[in-house]
Amino acid sequence: MTPWERLFDATLAFDHPVTQWAIAGIAVALITASIFIRLIKQTGQISDGTFSELLNRTRSWYVLAAVLALPILLGAFWVCSFFFLLSLFCFREYARAAGLYFSWSLTLSVGAATTLTYFAALDHWMGLFTTSWVLGVYLISIAGLFPDQPEGYLRRTSLAILGYALFGISLAHLAFLANNPNYRPILLWILLCTGLNDVFAYLCGRTLGRRKLMPRTSPNKTWAGALGAVALTSFLSMGIAYYVFRESTLDRWLHLLSLGLLISVLGQIGDLIVSAIKRDLAIKDMGSLLPGHGGLLDRFDSLLLVAPVVFHYLNYFMADGIGEAQPTRILSSQWLN
Repeated sequence: MTPWERLFDATLAFDHPVTQWAIAGIAVALITASIFIRLIKQTGQISDGTFSELLNRTRSWYVLAAVLALPILLGAFWVCSFFFLLSLFCFREYARAAGLYFSWSLTLSVGAATTLTYFAALDHWMGLFTTSWVLGVYLISIAGLFPDQPEGYLRRTSLAILGYALFGISLAHLAFLANNPNYRPILLWILLCTGLNDVFAYLCGRTLGRRKLMPRTSPNKTWAGALGAVALTSFLSMGIAYYVFRESTLDRWLHLLSLGLLISVLGQIGDLIVSAIKRDLAIKDMGSLLPGHGGLLDRFDSLLLVAPVVFHYLNYFMADGIGEAQPTRILSSQWLN
């Protein structure tokens, strides 16, 4: 596969059977959910308020599914562009909530550092990708000096660095995955399992939950919900990952199980981290962009730890790493050499 085909050729979108099954499965699940909600409303089992909330959540899932699937199907360039914008908008929600948004020097420095990280991902330049994290921290630390206000320097700079780490660096690993020829099924596997992990935790918690997991941080989470999600997500992940990584070095039950456990456990921890931030700031949601879900960060917080850890697991154990057999520095080599 040439870099141009990987970046822009949408005719290759459904070459892998997992991509076909995943897109079809998402469509069927959303349509089934819409029908089910209306059926239980007609039986009188839910109130008008609950019905309205469920409809809003389902409509938001339609939008999210389309927004996530479309870039993956269109090509790697659009994957990088989507996650770049997602990182910036998530940081924007975080910065507004944390009172950081009005520090122009810090917000610009985070934007510049994030841009450098994503350029490295698009360029398939692993050296610059990892180096950009250090350069970004230095840039933010320097930007915190302006304007000349040492009072509060430590707080605002630390907040900015944390935001860059959680949103600029972390989510950029999903963009770098697009350098692998098999990126479409890999990304759909990660996104599908991470999203359903939240659903499993909610359903298990509502039906079986008694003992709270961390009541001060996230009052609605229970041990039953967390453990139920770990079991169900690991089983689901192993089933999908078997077909994604079939006949590769990851086609071993221990690898498949480990990846499922990582996605479930780290997905829930990422959710708890953002919940802790919200509790510290005394707010319920990071935003209101998605009806029934809150802001973008409220919906994508489960990816914050999953993305980098799964990325490095794949890069370490896959025979060719993350696209190591593919051309590297596809843009910068034309300018710098």
